[in-house]
Amino acid sequence: EEISIPFVDSDEEIELAAGMSVSEIFQQFGEVYFRAGEERVIKRLLSSCPRIIATGGGAFMSLELRSLIKLNSVSVWLKADFETLWERIQGKRNRPLLDVKDPKFTLKKLMKERASFYEEADITVHSKKTGTHLYMVSKLIKLLSSHGILERRDG
Repeated sequence: EEISIPFVDSDEEIELAAGMSVSEIFQQFGEVYFRAGEERVIKRLLSSCPRIIATGGGAFMSLELRSLIKLNSVSVWLKADFETLWERIQGKRNRPLLDVKDPKFTLKKLMKERASFYEEADITVHSKKTGTHLYMVSKLIKLLSSHGILERRDG
């Protein structure tokens, strides 16, 4: 299966614009500065041609961004349980909010704080530990196609 919509990761776009990593931005300027830059980048991405945009976990916390996303696109929450998320992020150094003494506690806290915002997403897809990347992409394409949001191009 193939779709003709380009994919972009907002964190990668932020890093390109800033000329430094997300972790470096957090360290040198703090979270508030990062969130302001994140908003600018995501607004720019939303205003250009159609694309699939992967955002960081905190982006959807912004009322302004949630409203823009709702108005201009379709939001998808890839919902995973704590164990799945912990396995995926464990040992990664690019998660500044989890670069703390007790990252497991912080992850649980963030999941709890963010759940009600994430529930506002247009579509929720459950992501399991055993699911491969290819399986999730296929599942999303079928789901978006069935909602009339995405036209499929097979072969």
